[in-house]
Order: sequence, then structure tokens, then C-alpha cells
Amino acid sequence: MSATLEAARFPALGTTAELVVAGPRALAPALAVLEAELAAVDAACSRFRDDSELALVNAAAGEWVAVSPMFVAALDAARRAARLTDGVIDPTVGVAVRRLGYDRDFASVAPTGDALRVRFSAAPGWTAIELDRAAGCVRIPRGAALDFGATAKAWCADVAAARAAEVAGAGVLVSLGGDVAVAGPAPEGGWPVAIGDDHRTPLDEGGPVVSVVSGGLATSGTSARQWVRGGAVLHHIVDPSTGAPAAPVWRTATVAARTCLDANAAATAAIVLGARAEAWLAGTGLPARLVAVDGTVTTVGGWR
Repeated sequence: MSATLEAARFPALGTTAELVVAGPRALAPALAVLEAELAAVDAACSRFRDDSELALVNAAAGEWVAVSPMFVAALDAARRAARLTDGVIDPTVGVAVRRLGYDRDFASVAPTGDALRVRFSAAPGWTAIELDRAAGCVRIPRGAALDFGATAKAWCADVAAARAAEVAGAGVLVSLGGDVAVAGPAPEGGWPVAIGDDHRTPLDEGGPVVSVVSGGLATSGTSARQWVRGGAVLHHIVDPSTGAPAAPVWRTATVAARTCLDANAAATAAIVLGARAEAWLAGTGLPARLVAVDGTVTTVGGWR
């Protein structure tokens, strides 16, 4: 007999949070866990709150700043993604993202505007981040700024799913803007997840649907968050080696991994790597699906 599924959907972290539980009377306790994790991550990692820990660290670049264990855990997640991708994903792209005009919640970013008059430059590099774990302090280079946009939501999905499953005693799926993590026993046949250019793609739209039974699944892309400046189409995925938006080779990249954090790191790295993504993904052994700008689909690593 298939498990009873209950769901909740609401805005969070500048995107959409979705929670599905496989079990009776499991939604309320799982939802309480998810809401608490989202609030804690927002307070620690938001680029758009002046009082967030991330904002305080960025404002004091060059100086040591006391941070919470939550911030340290988020930083560890960001540095793991950087290490796994050899720096293709780098949390020190904050200045570059601001220069592109993505300096507020995306819903408030003007869709069109005048041409940008900026010079792109490489990010300082994640290895320049200093962490005194014993003292609970972080220091970033003067003139640098952190951005956890490539990791925070996926990491939060992992943590929230695991804790919610434990508290609710049921299988749990958490999706934060399409970054999906599951924990606990999956429903019969697994969790169906639709794949598309936008995380709001419904299951019945006709696109591909995969079954997730454990770990994480993430899709990164350039279609859902675009804006135009002086006729040039810009997007939010930055190549840290240049400080400019990644070249338009792939429209989306979807990757499955043991965690949503690792899946999202690989998917975002694929967008940045462009023509080199297929070979790089093959080397990771992770199942992946790449959609080119012209719609051509390439699969890697035994993707089914």
C-alpha cells in the first residue's frame, strides 16, 4: 500500500520551498523543522539582509568577524563545493555578482536597463578565506565579498530533509528552488521529480520526470534568472576565473548525487565549464543531464 502524501509550498530564500511527507500526521512536525532551518539559514547567509552574518562579514572584509556555528557550517558547505569542483564554484564571487546588477532579491531586479560600465575581474579565490574554528571567527580578503548562492539552498535542503525525517518519523522531500533532498523511507516507486528550465515545472507538463529514492537532485540553469543591460543578456551564474557570467553553452544541467549539496555543485560547475562539462562530469561518475541552448539533450554517467 502506498504511503499517504501531504505537501506544503511557500516562498522562502527568494525562491519557492516545497515539502512533501510520506506518512500520516507527519506534515506539521516536518514543516516546523523546515521553517526553522530556513529562518536560520536566511539570518546567516542572506545577501539581501543588512543584518545577516554574511553581510557583516562582507562589510568587514580584511578583519576578523565572530560568526555562529550555523555560518561556519554554511561556509564549510561552500568550501566543500569549491574543493570538489577545483574552484569552478567559488564563494568569493560576491563582488562580481553585484557588478552584474544582482544586488537585491531577484524579484526586485529590473528586467532591462542601461549597459553596464564595469570591468570584470577574477574572484579572489576560496582558499583566501580564513577560518579560526576554535574562536568562531572568519576573515575574508579586503575588497572581497562572499556569496553562498551556489550552495546555501542545497545545503539547507539536505539538513532540513534529514532533520524533518527524523522528527516526523516519515519519508521527506524538500525542494528549495528545485534543489531537491530526500530522507527517510521513500514512497513506493520513489519521489517523482519533474525536470525543466524552471523549478515550478509541473509534473503533468510533459517534460522528463525522474524517480528519486535517496540523496539529492539539483538543476542549475541560466533561463529562469536573466536580465538585460544595454541589450546584453546577463544571468546569475558567474565564472570565478573571469568574474563574468558563464558562457551560454548549456541552458540547464541536472545532476544526481549522494547529497543535494554535491548535486548542485556539480550542476552549477557544468554551466560554468561549458564545452568542458561533459568530460568533467564523466570523470565524477555522477549521473547528469545537460540541455544545450538549442535544446539538444546530452546525458552522462548512466543517466536514465
